[in-house]
Amino acid sequence: MALMDFIKKQFIDIIQWTEDGEGTLAWRFPMRDMEIQYGASLTVRESQMAVFVNEGKIADVFGPGMYKLNTQTIPVLTYLKNWDKLFESPFKSDLYFFSTRQQVDQRWGTPQPITIRDKDFGMVRLRAFGNYNFSIADPKVFHQKISGTRDVYTVTELDGQLRGMILQHLSDAIAQSGIPFLDLAANQIEFARALSTELTPAFEAIGLRLEGMTVQNVSLPEELQKLLDQRIGMGMVGNDMGKFMQYQTAQAIPEMAKAAGSGGGSVAGDAMGLGAGIAMGQVLAQNLQQGLQPRPAEAASGAAAAIRPDDVMATLEKLGELKTKGILTQEEFDAKKAELLKKLV
Repeated sequence: MALMDFIKKQFIDIIQWTEDGEGTLAWRFPMRDMEIQYGASLTVRESQMAVFVNEGKIADVFGPGMYKLNTQTIPVLTYLKNWDKLFESPFKSDLYFFSTRQQVDQRWGTPQPITIRDKDFGMVRLRAFGNYNFSIADPKVFHQKISGTRDVYTVTELDGQLRGMILQHLSDAIAQSGIPFLDLAANQIEFARALSTELTPAFEAIGLRLEGMTVQNVSLPEELQKLLDQRIGMGMVGNDMGKFMQYQTAQAIPEMAKAAGSGGGSVAGDAMGLGAGIAMGQVLAQNLQQGLQPRPAEAASGAAAAIRPDDVMATLEKLGELKTKGILTQEEFDAKKAELLKKLV
């Protein structure tokens, strides 16, 4: 009976893997009841590596090439099985193939805005997305920490973990790059390089190599983008409050025209409304300017300029509204506030 069982056994004399599907990272050679024939041929193609695992322990690792399996080509397995030099019997051992080619065009992105610290704007919430390429660099580590004893392990199964890893290191990469938010869009290559540097050790820890990283877009949420546009407009007019009020009036004209149009007013009435808005903006700008300047008589006498407390409070309220909207920074507001309070002395 034992002789018949031996005769029925099948022996493997050619071992190879032809990747017939996209995105396979690890593939276990099917053994079932078969045994590997002593002197069998192992073919590992370019962009592949093969690993023998004996009783749960990783033994020999093979790179690209063709091998005859014997005690000379599988020395670790020979040691683990205590084979002598005359060993020529079939044997059983788990064999895994790993694809080492680049897995390209893997996508990453921020599903929700992330908060970062920016030296110009303080705390900023931004979105970003891009792609990356990776490959298996150390199949032993990858087998131990990721793929394990699975028959097949694919890129799709690893995708979620790698995306999370990238998002986890995104804030640190921005901080390490030292690039202000306003310059990130213009320095996406530098940003991608900083992100790659931050991620490389994390990829290596699971047996992977980060081959490339791109940042295709960096943007703010819509509500913050509007405030940024106002801040940029304020920067264009500088600290001239008169010019700033003119800028604000110009920004309001389209909204005023839209409101007047929706109310069914006449062309003349619409024009009068727009003109009144412009005039009000100019008057307010003049009042603010006068509140920040000393009176001629006091300036001529060399005494400290003073203005009415009511004017100071009105001006501070207007400046406070600008700060609340994010148009003025806290530092700019404090400077104007101190300047106004000095005039009450």
